[in-house]
Amino acid sequence: MKTTVHDCRLIDLPKISDRQGAITPIYGGVHLPFSIQRVYYLYDVPGGQSRGGHAHRELQQLIVSVMGAFDVVLDDGTERRHIHLDRAYYGLYVPKMIWRELENFSSGGICLVLASLPFDEADYLRDYEAFRREKAS
Repeated sequence: MKTTVHDCRLIDLPKISDRQGAITPIYGGVHLPFSIQRVYYLYDVPGGQSRGGHAHRELQQLIVSVMGAFDVVLDDGTERRHIHLDRAYYGLYVPKMIWRELENFSSGGICLVLASLPFDEADYLRDYEAFRREKAS
């Protein structure tokens, strides 16, 4: 199956609120279409700066803005989509073989990433033209 930018989607996450605040619990395989094998977050990204610029051969992700805002640029080698993330109770599901770039970070923005696999450098495609060639094969 060849993934496209249309396979990426926003996922509403549970939000439990009361006068003391809110909590969003996330369970892999329940709220996400994968088991969570790794969690990491990006922070202290200078306002207006970018991150990402790669694709994954097998890894799937849920990208959440837990503080502030940023844009995610999705690219399947043919089509591009821009998604703005600015709430902690929804996330962007990104399947394998989608190029992603995170840009326009607000000052103090924090990006949480839930990943389907542990880190493996061999899973990364960091050259856009190599990504397009592999995607086309």
